Amino acid sequence: MARNTLAGKGKGKSKSAKYYAANPEARKKKQSYDKKYHSTDKRKSYRASLNKKNREAGTYGNKDGKDMSHTKKGTLVKEKQSKNRARNRGKK
Repeated sequence: MARNTLAGKGKGKSKSAKYYAANPEARKKKQSYDKKYHSTDKRKSYRASLNKKNREAGTYGNKDGKDMSHTKKGTLVKEKQSKNRARNRGKK
């Protein structure tokens, strides 16, 4: 079987990225919502707690490509950022 030469090249856009690129009004509305959501105290404290765990694990800001990932048990473990952030995205 032939190797997929496009794998990992970052080509193309998702459906939502194409939609927001084509609809500036919708993009503005989404950006406004995201700005409000991510500036809430609850979101800020959540983000701060994850950053703290990253610092404790020695992965914060050193460009090693690792994140702290939540397991099913609720513990935190080191994991590649790409794997951690791709999980549970609702991709079809």
